[in-house]
Amino acid sequence: MEKYIDIYREYLLENVVPFWLRNSRDTVHGGFFTCLLRDGQVFDTDKFVWLQAREIWTFAMLYNEVSPKNEWLEMAVQGGEFLIEHGRNPLGHWYFSLRRDGKPLTEAYSIFSDCFAAMAFAQLHRATDIDAYADVATSTFNHILQRKDNPKGQFSKGVAGSRDLKGFALPMILCNLVLEIEHLLPKEVVEKVLEEGVGEVMDIFYQKDLKLILENVSPEGDFIDCFEGRLVNPGHGLEAMWFVMDIARRWEDKALIEKCVEISLDILEYGWDTEHGGIFYFRDIKNFPPQQLEWDQKLWWVHLEALVAVFKGYELSGEPRCLEWVERLHLYIWDHFVDKEHGEMFGYLQRNGDPLLYAKGGKWKGFFHVPRALFQLWKTAERIQMNKEYI
Repeated sequence: MEKYIDIYREYLLENVVPFWLRNSRDTVHGGFFTCLLRDGQVFDTDKFVWLQAREIWTFAMLYNEVSPKNEWLEMAVQGGEFLIEHGRNPLGHWYFSLRRDGKPLTEAYSIFSDCFAAMAFAQLHRATDIDAYADVATSTFNHILQRKDNPKGQFSKGVAGSRDLKGFALPMILCNLVLEIEHLLPKEVVEKVLEEGVGEVMDIFYQKDLKLILENVSPEGDFIDCFEGRLVNPGHGLEAMWFVMDIARRWEDKALIEKCVEISLDILEYGWDTEHGGIFYFRDIKNFPPQQLEWDQKLWWVHLEALVAVFKGYELSGEPRCLEWVERLHLYIWDHFVDKEHGEMFGYLQRNGDPLLYAKGGKWKGFFHVPRALFQLWKTAERIQMNKEYI
């Protein structure tokens, strides 16, 4: 475990964090650039609200959990002030994208902008104890709860009553989000959201007969035989499993931990590319051609979330198959995603493991999955090393 502790801590603090400190701050208008080339050069100045919020969260989290460095807090605060000024529409919902100067570009169609804004300002409040940040976090969280049964609202493309589907992403994120904002919420609200979220993940989207998590189901939780209904996103399932493991640890629920471990292992076996290595981005449960043309790409966040899931699975259960996957995933990530010349990690690989894009950030990749995963891996490896119960 010592080698993993050193690798993850050093790569986070000596490589990844400095890359974003050097290259992402907009010193003219505030906020962050996320469209960065391999060497950190900015290639587009549009600002995507959920990536702005994720970067605020990450710098504030590092300040709170690793070291109270002023440069980290300054990055988080200036990003937060930029979003407070420009990020919301008159109803209090968060836009999807902004121009560099903060003028809105894309309306508030994505509830995930709201989710990451709530996370960001809750973490920023922990760092600063400024009431205004707590107010933003709680008001945003309340908007999310009001919208969660119809998250797209007027922006939904579907015709109501024709083929209604519910998606996995929001219940999954709520399992993590409510813990991020727990210090600002009544205890009964936290437990209610946790129980509902875990119930949806484990009893509705997880299909016992398939031993997999579906990305979309009917409102009643049934399988629907269509493109969306057959879709499996292994990365989402694995990310959800470590969220639920954290909750199971909190509840001291050993059976739930063991179930999460088994589901994680099943998803990995199903999603692993036995020919080229790595985890497929999407699969069709019936092995039909997926609708997503990028189905066979290998994405950074999928592999990092998978590694966190099996690390936590090993920590909490001692299951030796988890340790085997730790070693396999670690080698794949360090052989293919890590940019040994310019630092940070590539986001998108071809099926054979070669980089598809050399950019370090864009519309979807920012300063979030890589540092969060490295932090989680570092701290999980430390706990395993301290316990040494299964080594």
